[in-house]
Amino acid sequence: MITFAASTQSSQDVHNEQINELYVFGDSLSDTGNIFKATNGLYPPSPPYFQGRYSNGPIWVEHLSTKLGLNNTKIINFAYGGSTTISGNFNGIPGALAQVYSYTKSQQKLNPNALYIVWAGANDYLSGATNTTSAIANLSNAVQSLLTAGAKTVLVANLPDLGKIPATYSTFSSSNLSAMTNLHNLELTKSINSLQKKFGFGNKIIQLDVKSLYQEAIANPAKFDFTNVTSSCLSNVTTCSNPDKFLFWDGIHPTTAAHRILADAALKAISISR
Repeated sequence: MITFAASTQSSQDVHNEQINELYVFGDSLSDTGNIFKATNGLYPPSPPYFQGRYSNGPIWVEHLSTKLGLNNTKIINFAYGGSTTISGNFNGIPGALAQVYSYTKSQQKLNPNALYIVWAGANDYLSGATNTTSAIANLSNAVQSLLTAGAKTVLVANLPDLGKIPATYSTFSSSNLSAMTNLHNLELTKSINSLQKKFGFGNKIIQLDVKSLYQEAIANPAKFDFTNVTSSCLSNVTTCSNPDKFLFWDGIHPTTAAHRILADAALKAISISR
């Protein structure tokens, strides 16, 4: 398990190890404006959301890009708010596996010096999936497709406890969502370990343990300079006065302050793997 703390390794150290682009596949936790563009700027509404992000500022892949010494032109982002893990579309939105397939089929060979990020699954369970089989198979196929096409470094994030987010924790589905999260994360780790063994250690699959990070923030908010880790800063159209003190921006998504912590954890996980 990854121990989360702010990274002490400089961005230049990691940058020198040749990550020169980020390719991002997933859902609203990683979407830097794809749904915003697809809806002609209607969703997520800006303000209060920040320039098409599902947050109040830049999100973790942007913070990570900066920490790696890359500018935002080096983020090639296929993530869509509302995406599930599927190989087709759900409500007109391409699933994470569909995003990966679309990209890998259009390329003769992938950039071996890029970092490929896959983070999805929350919408599968929030929209009613009652087992993990399909989501895990989809994520496994996404990672395998990237590695087969020439990717050398893939980062896969697990899910925060979906029963402990403001949108769900006081609902009847909270305990079931927590159980689904635990099973998803367990099966995801097994799947990634199997793929790592299959593809060998010339290829790196980095596991980002988001669930433990959220648990740590909720158990010890002061460590992360948070004062509120249970409710959302944004309530209807009203925004709190101190969003950097909140873990959650809305009922599902983290604040940009929390995204910055996610980026620190990702940077540390990348550094450890090198």
